[in-house]
Amino acid sequence: MQGHLYSRSMKKIGVIVNTKRPRAEGVLTELRRLAESHGFKLYAEDEEIAGLLGAEHLPVEAFANQVDVALALGGDGTVLYTARALHGSDIPIMGINLGSLGFLTSVADTEIAAALDALAHRSYKISERDVAECRIFQNGTAVGEERALNDVVLGWGASSRIVTLNLSINGEPVGSFMCDGMMVSTPTGSTGHSLSAGGPILHPGIGGFGINVICPHTLSSRPLVVPNTSLIEIEVVNAAKELILSIDGQDEYQVEEGGRIEIRKSPHRVKFLQLMDHSYFSILSKKLHWRGSSL
Repeated sequence: MQGHLYSRSMKKIGVIVNTKRPRAEGVLTELRRLAESHGFKLYAEDEEIAGLLGAEHLPVEAFANQVDVALALGGDGTVLYTARALHGSDIPIMGINLGSLGFLTSVADTEIAAALDALAHRSYKISERDVAECRIFQNGTAVGEERALNDVVLGWGASSRIVTLNLSINGEPVGSFMCDGMMVSTPTGSTGHSLSAGGPILHPGIGGFGINVICPHTLSSRPLVVPNTSLIEIEVVNAAKELILSIDGQDEYQVEEGGRIEIRKSPHRVKFLQLMDHSYFSILSKKLHWRGSSL
């Protein structure tokens, strides 16, 4: 969806920054100047950053009730952190990269003036992304619930021994796989870990999940794409080791034999704000070096 109007005012801006990026300080100086010229009110989760921006210090948990839009300055990891912190709040996110161009940080740091102009004039694209909701069970008992904008990965335990995982979709058995693990990705996450494991690229407009078996002990296993209305179940039926359940690249749980995870689409989506000239396929081409053949 794209347009010039969005019902939410854009005067109150929450700022989340990866301060380890070398360009962060210079970008913050420019952000402060531009915000003042537009009459924006800034909020920052980090107290030191708040001082540099002349912003009000505000814990990220309070952004949902205070800010109109969140700026995530850093890399894709910063955007993932922001999306997770704001899940369910309906606060749109604009990712500003402080290094190499990312898939989620769609605005270059050299475009920060254009970004604030876009917020001031409400002239931007809105890209809504599905989120995966993951419930974890151990021997029939629920032990946790997480949400992933990119992917859910089950694998990489403390040993190299293979495991056996059963996969079911909507209660229907799909197969039993001897493998190193399994991953379920959203369209947003299809250009990340899933892609490096041989998975398909899913356009953000696709309503589906990609499922990859990691290093299957058979040549017949292939990536699978299922509708986002599906209930995906992965059961650990044989494992001589604990598996690690990773959510958006963050290790969250140890899963043992008898463990099971359920993955379905969350009722909440993430809204990304992008500049009007943003091109998904242009970024894809640059990141994957699709340059064509030369004679």
